[in-house]
Amino acid sequence: MRTLRLGRTGRLAAGMIVLITTAVGAQQRPTSPLEHFGFNMGDDYRLATYTQFEAYWQRLDAQSDRMQVVSIGKTAEGRDQWMAIITSPANHARLDQYRGIAARLARADGLTDEAAQALAREGKAVIWIDGGLHANEVLGATQLIEHAWQMVSRDDPETRRILDDVIQLLVHANPDGMELMSAWYMRNPVETERSTGGLPRLYQKYVGHDNNRDFYLNAMPESENINRALYRRWYPQIMYNHHQTGPAGTVMFAPPFREPHNHNLDPLLINSLSLVGAAMHTRFSAENKPGVTMREGASYQTWWNGGLRTTPYFHNIVGILTETIGHPNPMEIPLLPDRQISTGILPYPITPQRWHFRQSVDYSITANRAILDLASRYREQWLYNIYQMGREAIRKGNRDSWTIYPKRVARLQEAAARARPAQAGPGEGSGQVPTALMSVLRDPADRDPRGYILPADQADFMTATRFVNALLKSGVDVHRATAAFTVAGKRYPAGSYVVKSAQAFRAHVLDMFEPQDYPNDFAYPGGPPRRPYDNAGYTLALQMGIAFDRILEGFDGPFERIADLADVPLAPGRTIPGGSAWIISPAQNDAFVAVNRLLAARQTVRRLPDGRFHVSGGRARPILQALATERGLNVAAARGAPAASTPLRPVRIGLWDTYGGSMPSGWTRWLFEQFEFPFELVFAQELDAGNLRQKFDVLVFVGGAIPARDGGGGGGGGAAPSPESIPAEYRAWLGRVTVANTVPKLEEFLRQGGTVLTIGSSTALAQHLGIPIGDHLVERTPEGDVQGLPNDKFFVPTSVLEVAVDSTATVAAGIGARALVTFNNNPVFAVSPSALAAGVRPIAWFDSPTPLRSGWAWGQTYLEGGVAVAEARVGSGTLYLFGPEITFRAQPHGTFRFLFNGILKGAEQR
Repeated sequence: MRTLRLGRTGRLAAGMIVLITTAVGAQQRPTSPLEHFGFNMGDDYRLATYTQFEAYWQRLDAQSDRMQVVSIGKTAEGRDQWMAIITSPANHARLDQYRGIAARLARADGLTDEAAQALAREGKAVIWIDGGLHANEVLGATQLIEHAWQMVSRDDPETRRILDDVIQLLVHANPDGMELMSAWYMRNPVETERSTGGLPRLYQKYVGHDNNRDFYLNAMPESENINRALYRRWYPQIMYNHHQTGPAGTVMFAPPFREPHNHNLDPLLINSLSLVGAAMHTRFSAENKPGVTMREGASYQTWWNGGLRTTPYFHNIVGILTETIGHPNPMEIPLLPDRQISTGILPYPITPQRWHFRQSVDYSITANRAILDLASRYREQWLYNIYQMGREAIRKGNRDSWTIYPKRVARLQEAAARARPAQAGPGEGSGQVPTALMSVLRDPADRDPRGYILPADQADFMTATRFVNALLKSGVDVHRATAAFTVAGKRYPAGSYVVKSAQAFRAHVLDMFEPQDYPNDFAYPGGPPRRPYDNAGYTLALQMGIAFDRILEGFDGPFERIADLADVPLAPGRTIPGGSAWIISPAQNDAFVAVNRLLAARQTVRRLPDGRFHVSGGRARPILQALATERGLNVAAARGAPAASTPLRPVRIGLWDTYGGSMPSGWTRWLFEQFEFPFELVFAQELDAGNLRQKFDVLVFVGGAIPARDGGGGGGGGAAPSPESIPAEYRAWLGRVTVANTVPKLEEFLRQGGTVLTIGSSTALAQHLGIPIGDHLVERTPEGDVQGLPNDKFFVPTSVLEVAVDSTATVAAGIGARALVTFNNNPVFAVSPSALAAGVRPIAWFDSPTPLRSGWAWGQTYLEGGVAVAEARVGSGTLYLFGPEITFRAQPHGTFRFLFNGILKGAEQR
C-alpha cells in the first residue's frame, strides 16, 4: 500500500495556517460533500462517479489530520483501489504499532494469555467498513463519502471517543463499477428519467455481481487487494459489508442471520455476530428508525465461504452484512400485511411511505456508528476475543478433535435406534440416547486432520500451486518441504506443500479441504427445501481436482514457511529433455497453454489417440522451456514419429455474450485469457446473421445462453433497452438467442463441421436439434404423464458430486476414470439405446446412488444411471453437452479439461 499524496509531515510545510491549527490541536475545516460535489450525499437524482469520489477523499486527506488515504492495489481496469484510514491524530502517529498489535492477536501464535491481554489493553480496535461492491447498489459508495465526511468534521463526544479507541478502514470495493454505473445514470439530462438499469456490460470487468463470490479463490485483482488488507496486513476484529436489497416491506436486513451456520466456525464468533446485531437494532430503535428485520426476515446465512463478509468468519472476524432499500429515484415502501405486526424478526415495523435516498444514507450512518460505538466501548474485549478464537484454533489443530456434522448425528441416531429396546421406558420421545453412544461421534477415523500434504509429484502440480496461492492470498500459513520426508509411512518428495491445521485460520483451512455437510433444511416437515443463500458445497480442493493426503496424527519434517506470495515461484523450474520432438500430457491444465502458444507460433502440434500432444518445430523448444520454468510444465521426449495422430491448427473461438453481460461468460472469458485461448465475443445478432463457419471453428454457450423455448428464460437475460436509448457502440450487442432464428444457424454451423460446446441450461440445444436424448430426472404421475421431479423429491443446490468418466474419449483426456463435478440442479440426460445407435456418446455419468461428495443432495439416488456429459455428431460437426457447471466461477480446475479438450476438437485438421 502507498500513501495517496504528501505524508503528514510534508503537509505541515504547506502553509502557516496548517502550522497554526496543528499547534492548537485543530484542523482545517474539511470541505463538505455539498461544497465538493455540488449536492449532498443522498440528494434525489444525484450520484457521484469514482473519479469525483477519489478527488474528494484526496481533498479530505489533505485537510484533515484524522484521515489518511492509501491504495490497496489496482483494479481490473487499472484504477487505484483506495482505503481511507480514519482515527485520531495521536493514533495516526502510532499506526504501524497498532497494526502490529492487531496482527499478533489475530495470528495468536506464540502468545500467552497474559501477553495477549497486555496487547489488548494497549491496542486499538480495528473496524472495516466497505461499500460499492455491487455497483448497482449505489448506496454503499454514497454512504462511504458521507461517513468519511462526518468522521473528519464532527466534534461531538461520541465521535471523539470513537476516534480515540478505533482505527476505521473505509474501503471502496469496486471502483470500476462505480465509475461505470454513476456515469451511466447521470448521462440522462432529464432527472426523473435517470436509471441505473440497462447497463451494457458487467460492472466488474469479468464477473459483475459475482465479484462477491471470489473471496477464497482470489481470482480478481479487487478480491486479492481486499484479502491482502484483511488477512495479511490489518486483521480487523469486525468488518461491515454494505449492500442494497432490503426485504420488501422493510428498510433493512441486519444480523443475526438465519440458520444453518457453518460447522467450522468458533461459537464465540457466532455469538459475537448476535451481539453486534443487537447493538445495531437497539440503536435503530433508539433513533426512531423502524423497519429493520433479522434472522428469517431474509435468506442470508453464515454457511457459505467466499463472500466479502462471509470469508472473514473463517478468519475469526465478525462479518456484518446489511441489505438496505433506497435509490436516487424516490420510491415507495409497499404495504405487506404480515410486516405490520411486531415480531422477533421485525420488532419495529415501518408504515408504507414514500422513501428518499437520503433516508437510506442516514440508516447506513446509524448502522456504522452502532458498530463503532460498540467497538469503542469494548475495545479490549474485541481485541482479546480474536486472540481467543485464534488460540483455540491452534489448540484444536494440535490435538485430536472432531467436528460434528449432520450426517454423523444421523449415524448416532441410527445407532440409538438399533440399541433401543422394543419397549421403551420413561423418557421415550425426549431424544435422549445412552451416553455411551457418544463414541459414535468420537470415531478415531472421523478426527479432524492435523494437516494436509500436497505431493510435488502429482500429475498437475501447477494446479496444486494455484490452490496453495489461493490459500496464501487468504492469509493461511503454508509450508514447503525443503527435502524428501516420510509421514504415516508414505514418502513425499521435496517441494511438496504442507498445510497444518494448527493455525489461527484453521476454520478456513478445513473449509477449503473438507467436504461440507449441509443439513436437510425444509420450510416445514414434508415441505419444499429452503435454498441455501449461496452454495451448499464448494470445497475448493475437491473442485480443483488436486491430490492431497489428510494426516490425522501430529507430524513434522523439513518444512519452511512460505513467507509471502512474492517469494512463491509458480512451480519448480525444470529443463525439458533433449531431442526435436516432445510429448505433453493433458493431465496438466497448463498443457493447453503450451498448445495455444505453439499453435500461435505455427509449430507442429498433433493429437495422439490417447489424448496426449506430440510437439515438434524449430521454435518449440524455447516455448516449452519457458513453460517448464514459469509453470513447471512436464514435458517428455518423443520416441519416434507419431503413428495415428491428428494435426491441430490455430482455433477460432466464439464465446457467447449478451447485452448487459453474462457472468458465466465473463468467468469463461477470464479463463480463456489465463490459458491463452484466442477468442471473440459473439452476440445474438451475429449468430442470427449466419455464415458462422467462415468465422469460427468453435462456439461456446455457457449456462443461460440458449433457452428451453422461445418466450421462456435464457437466451440472453431480461428485456433489453430500445436501440435509440443507448449509445451506438452497444447496439450490436442487443438481441437474444432464439429457437426460431438462432438454432437453425447453429445447426448449419455444426453440419458444416463446426464444434459447439454447451454448458448447463444451454444443453437445451440438443432438444432443439432433435438429438434423441431425454431428461433423466423425471417421474410418471398416477395418471401416466411424465413430469420433472419436484423439489421435495430432488434438490441439489450447488454441490460437488462424483461421476464416472469414459477416459478413452478425447474430450475427457487427462481427467481420469472418475471426476468431481460442480452441480447446481443441472440437466441430467437419459441416453437410450436408440440414442447410442444414433451416435450419441456418454462421456460422464452417475454410477452410484450416493454421488454427493460435498454439500447437499436431497434425493440423490435419482441421479444413478443419468448421463452428465455427452457428445453427439451433427452432420460433420460435434456437439458437446456438459450438464454440470464445468467452469463454475473459475473454481473447478478439475473439469476445465472438458472445456479445453472440446475446444481443441475444433482445432483438428480434417
